[in-house]
This record gives sequence, structure tokens and C-alpha cells, in this order.
Amino acid sequence: MVSAAPSSVETQMTYANSYTITHEETYMTQEEDWDRDLLLDPAWEKQQRKTFTAWCNSHLRKAGTQIENIEEDFRNGLKLMLLLEVISGERLPKPDKGKMRFHKIANVNKALDFICSKGVKLVSIGAEEIVDGNVKMTLGMIWTIILRFAIQDISTSAKEGLLLWCQRKTAPYRNVNVQNFHISWKDGLALCALIHRHRPDLIDYSKLRKDDPVGNLNTAFEVAEKFLDIPKMLDAEDIVNTPKPDEKAIMTYVSCFYHAFAGAEQAETAANRICKVLAVNQENEKLMEEYEKLASELLEWIRRTIPWLENRVAEQTMRAMQQKLEDFRDYRRVHKPPRVQEKCQLEINFNTLQTKLRLSNRPAFMPSEGKMVSDIANAWKGLEQVEKGYEEWLLTEIRRLERLDHLAEKFKQKCAMHESWTGGKEELLSQKDYESASLMEIRALMRKHEAFESDLAAHQDRVEQIAAIAQELNELDYHDAATVNARCQGICDQWDNLGTLTQKRRDSLERVEKLWETIDQLYLEFAKRAAPFNNWMDGAMEDLQDMFIVHSIEEIQSLITAHDQFKATLPEADKERMATIGIHNEILKIAQTYGIKLSGINPYTNLSPQDIGTKWDTVKHLVPLRDQMLQEEVARQQANERLRRQFAAQANIIGPWIQTKMEEISHVSVDIAGSLEEQMNSLKQYEQNIINYKSNIDKLEGDHQLSQESLIFDNKHTNYTMEHVRVGWEQLLTTIARTINEVENQILTRDAKGISQEQLNEFRASFNHFDRKRNGMMDPDDFRACLISMGYDLGEVEFARIMTLVDPNNTGVVTFQAFIDFMTRETAETDTAEQVMASFKILASDKSYITVDELRRELPPDQAEYCISRMTRYVGPDAAPGALDYISFSSALYGESDL
Repeated sequence: MVSAAPSSVETQMTYANSYTITHEETYMTQEEDWDRDLLLDPAWEKQQRKTFTAWCNSHLRKAGTQIENIEEDFRNGLKLMLLLEVISGERLPKPDKGKMRFHKIANVNKALDFICSKGVKLVSIGAEEIVDGNVKMTLGMIWTIILRFAIQDISTSAKEGLLLWCQRKTAPYRNVNVQNFHISWKDGLALCALIHRHRPDLIDYSKLRKDDPVGNLNTAFEVAEKFLDIPKMLDAEDIVNTPKPDEKAIMTYVSCFYHAFAGAEQAETAANRICKVLAVNQENEKLMEEYEKLASELLEWIRRTIPWLENRVAEQTMRAMQQKLEDFRDYRRVHKPPRVQEKCQLEINFNTLQTKLRLSNRPAFMPSEGKMVSDIANAWKGLEQVEKGYEEWLLTEIRRLERLDHLAEKFKQKCAMHESWTGGKEELLSQKDYESASLMEIRALMRKHEAFESDLAAHQDRVEQIAAIAQELNELDYHDAATVNARCQGICDQWDNLGTLTQKRRDSLERVEKLWETIDQLYLEFAKRAAPFNNWMDGAMEDLQDMFIVHSIEEIQSLITAHDQFKATLPEADKERMATIGIHNEILKIAQTYGIKLSGINPYTNLSPQDIGTKWDTVKHLVPLRDQMLQEEVARQQANERLRRQFAAQANIIGPWIQTKMEEISHVSVDIAGSLEEQMNSLKQYEQNIINYKSNIDKLEGDHQLSQESLIFDNKHTNYTMEHVRVGWEQLLTTIARTINEVENQILTRDAKGISQEQLNEFRASFNHFDRKRNGMMDPDDFRACLISMGYDLGEVEFARIMTLVDPNNTGVVTFQAFIDFMTRETAETDTAEQVMASFKILASDKSYITVDELRRELPPDQAEYCISRMTRYVGPDAAPGALDYISFSSALYGESDL
């Protein structure tokens, strides 16, 4: 089956009007044709009688009457005047009521005068011939009326206009070639094609046969009479059997089809316009709802996330704080990236929606309070500020806990050594053994006490170190500070007590010092040399076992240097050891030489050569262990340095790469070398290259995580931090997506407004010329100069008005997108509220309101219900039940009122 969409009435009229001639010329030409045909072919006369009679009755029935004999029933002029009133919609002068001949002539003359008043020049047709029943003149007069009131509506060049309309409507159909109004219609296919073109439900064109002209014609006549209210004006057999059917009869009948279908096409055009406008409005509302939903979800996520990042309650253990850091990394890697994409997509959707609203002449979209793009940007900025502060707090807390753990362990070690040394000292100082001692014993006790005082003074530094460490632990808010304070206080109290007891014992010994006369110098010398050496070995063992924490190779090298210096003192220390042991050997030698029986105990010290030897062995054992520990730390710091250099090598490449891509994208967006599609392809390639580069960012993230796990918090080899790279990467993704969206909007603007590529290139070239800073923006003075160069005659008031359009937020600059939008509005046309109102008025049959039934009959179901739900009740003196106000609805579509 062949079918094609009908063209609009406006298009038909424009096409037909290309053949227009004046009214007077048209009817002079038609009358001259009639004069040449005064001697009608009998077959033609029969066809004209039947056709013209049926045509007249189709109109007279509206007045409740009809004619039987065309030349007889118009003789008195009454039905002729009635016919003219019906088809013109105007009132003719009151007819004469008499039945005399002059009454009839007067009535016919009134009808002929009315015809002439419509620009028709009647040739050879007088009232007397009509009153006398001249069939030729009567048919000629009716043909003139048909030309003026039926066919002239199609085109001022009646025949050509009607023929053109028929040709255009039947062009797609097989076996149909309309070239005239006689033999082209004999097989009936042209009439069937006209019906099928407008009402394909009435005729199955595929089943028609060219060799059955009578069947085809009768099918067309019956369908037209039954469904289109077109009376049967022709006889199928007469048309088929006549070599050349009467042209005027065919034209009269075909003109009825034009009038039957013209109204339907006009209503269809109006309905299509309304559907188009409503579809745009529905799509825009859907985009608004999607924006509101996405914005609400993103703001709700930010609202939930910020309190978590603002929670700065510190954990008491390193393990718990490291778990917090791992949770924060999961947030950065897993939870935040999808939200970054949502934020970018939200900006793209908002820009696309505003472009569509602008192109469809709708008011700009204003999101709900607190959901503007700027509100979301501010909320996102607040989130990133809190996020940065949270990360800094985490790292600071980890450093603090690391320092606390080190200090706490050092405190315990020094306390243990001190408590080990002070154990039993109070009991020793409280003894009164000197009361029953001999002189030698008293002297020994005195010397022994002097050695103890020397030892006590040597331990003063350790007590001060313990107190200093305890104070630092309190200042750093150590979680078990109470235990530390209690232990430190106990040591200090004990130390004060030891000082008191020491002074008290010295006083007692000095009271009896005069009783002692002899001192064993060798024991005394041994004690004096052994005690400091013993203290030195205690200090050396403490230093060799001291814990340390470093963050660089330089720091560990400093410790190694100090350790090497210590090892260099060992030979001299060994000489001192040998000298001290030599004193004891001298005592043994003297005792052996003189047969002195020794008690085996040095009265001046508890230290024995065995004690010194044991501690010396311990010191020599600890030295290689310290070497190993320092070398292991060197290896760890070297590994950390490699991590720093590895991260820096990548960061120093990725950072400049991101900056370069940002600059290249900005150049592409203002390049005029190619079309918008070529720009889009170039930007898509940039986008793909950026996506492909993501693996380098992920590798850098991995190196950054290794650095943090190794507690590396600084890097002197690069100025780029992971935070810098992340921010730059997110800005790059956002910039390429926004730039692609801007080009898409330019394409959308170009296609929707009919802007040519040459115009866009001209706009872009003008913008680039006056973009003096090459930053994609013009200041107001450059923008004014640009407009003047394009032919605008600008006064201050007009320029101020234009600036409110291109810079509504008073930023002081005009972007390329704002410039393109302004030039587009200046060069393109859009739908208006008045056009939509005119379309609704057609559907409403020229009423000031429209009914629910009319909307549902003329529009698709979803768009009909859309109108019904939003139109307000029509209030007016001519309002019918259920009348709806389409005027206020049309205004609201373009922002001129509220729905």
C-alpha cells in the first residue's frame, strides 16, 4: 500500500500561489472558455447537470431545501439568492415576493450583482436568460459561482491551483498521473488515491485494479458520500464511456474533496505544533526532576560525610589510629570517586537543560533553594576543606602516638635501671654498723660512703632524664599518664629520701672519723677508679641499648658517626679497666707477699674485678649488636629514600602532563580550524587519552600508599603531593567533560536555530580576535569593540542591556559560551506563546476556550492528559461546562505566567 504524509495547507497555498493571476483576469478567461463551449457536447451537458445539481443541493440542504431541475428551479431567483447566502455566509438584499416576470428578473439581478461584487466579471450572462430557463446560461452561471466560491478558495488561479493540489497529493501512488481534469480521472484511481492519502482507513488502495474503472469510481463515490459527506455528483458509466469527461464537472467534484480535507489538515498541523511544544516541555520537566533528585542525593551524601570527617576524637593506640587512616583511604579510593563523577554529571545536566530551555524560548531553570550549582560547589569545597584537615589531623596523631610509644618505652627502661640501682640503698644507708666497727672498718666505711656519694651524684642526671620524659609524656597527652606520673613521683620521692639518708650517714661517720687512722690506699684507689669506670660501663650499656627513631639517612648517619666515635674510645677504656684490675692485683700481691689474710671484700666498694670483667664483656657483646641495629635502620632509610625518589619521578611527570592537557583543552575549545564535529572528535580523543592515563594515577596512588605505610611524610625530591595530583586530575576530568558539553550545546544550538558552520566560525573568529588575554574570556571593553566590528550600533543603554544577558552575575567578563548564546538569539527564530495560542484556537474552532473532549480528540493521550491536568478553568461569559483556559496555559509555557 502506498501512503505519504499530507502537506500543510500553508505549503499547498504557497505552492499554488506561484501561478496567481488577478480575479478579473481569471473569470474573464473562464467566461471566454464558456463562450467557446456554448454548443455543449450532450454527454458533457448531462455530466454538468448532474454534478452542478448535486453541488448546489449539498449547500441548499443546509437551508432545508434543494432543487430538482437546475434550469427551472433558479428561474424565480429565490433559491439562487439562498444558495449564494449559504456558500458566502453573507446576507443578500431582500428578494421580491411577486411572481411576475419582472419580479423574477429583479431577484436574479440581485444575485448577479452580488456575484459581480466579489470581483467576478460576468460575460454574456443576463437575468433574462436565467428567467427564461436557458440551460446553457444557467450552467455557465453555476460554474462561475463554483469557480468563485469553491475553487477560488484554493488559489486565485483556480484551475492551476486545484490541479497542483491534486498532483502533489497523488504523486506517490502507482498508476496515477494527474495532468488535467478529464481523462486523468477516468479510471477512478486518482479519486481513490486522494481519499486514501487523507483517510487510509477508508480504502485499501493495494486491492484496486486499473482495469476496473467503474468499480474504482463507484468505490470513491460511495466512500465520499458515506464518510466524507460529499454527495454523488457524477455517474461512473458516463465518465468511463465519455472519451473526454466534462472538465468543469470533474473540477466541481474534486473541489469538494479539497474542502473536505483542508480543515482536517489544518487541525492536524495545529495539533502537531502543540504536541511538539508539549513534548519539549515534558522533556524539560523530566530533566528538572532528575537534576533535583541528583542534587538532593549529592548534598545528602556531603551532609552525612562531613560530620564523620569532623570527628577528631583521637584513639589511644597506634593500631586504632592506623585503622582510621585505612578507613580514610577507602573513602578516598572507593566512596568519593563516584561522587566526583556525579558532581561533574550534575553540572553537565544543568548546562544542557539551560541550553534546551533557551533554545525552546523557555525561562531559565531555577533549582530549589540550596540546590543551585553554586550551592553544590560551595558544599563540595567545604567537604574538601574538612577532608584535608582530617587527613592532616590523622598524620599528626600518628606521629604523636609514635613519639609517645618511643618515650614510654624509654621511660620504662630508665626507670627499671634506676630502680635496679636504688634497690636496697635505703636499708644500706640506714645501717649503724660503724658503732661497733674497728678503726680500719670505720675508715673503710667512710671511704665506702664517699664512693656511694660519687655514685649518687652520677645518677642525678638519670633522675632528671626520667622526670623530663614524664613531663613530655604529659604534654603529649599520653593515655596512661597517671601510671607514668605515679612511678616518676615514687622515684623522685625515693631520690630525695636517699639524699637525706646520705647526708645523715656522712654526718655520723664524720663524728667518729677521728677514731680512724689508717686507710688502705689500694682499696681506696680501686674503689675510686672502679666506681667511675663502672658508671661509664653502665652508661655505655644504656646507650648501646637505647631505642632511637629517625626519618632520614642523614639522621641515621649521625647516630652511626656517634657510635663510631664511641668505639674509638674502647681501647682507652680497656686501658682503664686493666689499670683498675691492676690495683686489685697489687692488693693480692701485697697480701700474698706479707701474708695478710684478706676478708675478700673491699671495704670501700661492693664492686669486684669479676663485676667489672662481666660488665666489660657485656659492653663488648652489645657493640656488634648496636652495629647490626644501625645497619638495619640504614637499609630501611635507603628503602624509604627509594620510595621518595620513585614517587617524585612519577609525580614530576604527571603534574606537568595534567597542566599541559588543561592548556591544550582550552586551546581546542576556541580553535576555529575545523567544524564543531571536528572539535568534538578532537575533545573525545583527548578524553580517551586522559582515561587511558588513569593507570599512571593509580600507580602513583600505590606508591603514595607505600610511602604512608612506611611512615614517610616528606619528600624533598618533588613539589607535587598526592593531594595536588588528585585535585589536578579531578579538575582535568571536570574540564574535559565540561568542554565537551559546551561543544555539544553549541552543536545543539546550531542545529536547533539553523546557524550555519560559517556563522559559528565567524563568531568564533571574532571572539578569538578580541580575547586579548587568550584566556577564553573578554572584558566589557573588548566585548563592545567586538560587537561594533560585527555591525552593532551601540548606545550606553543598549550595551548595558546586552551585558545583563551575557553576564547576568556581574563577573566582569564574557565567556565564549555566553557570546555564542547571545549571537544565536540575535540570528535565530523560536516558537512563541502567540503561535501556540493560535494553534489551540484552531483546535477549539475559534473559541476562547477548549474542552476536554477536544483535547483528547486532537492530541495524543499522554499530552492531552498533560494539558488537562495543568489548564485552569476558563472564566468568561461564553464559558461552557468544563471549559479550559488555553491562553494562560500557553503563556505559562514560555514563562509569561504561572501554571
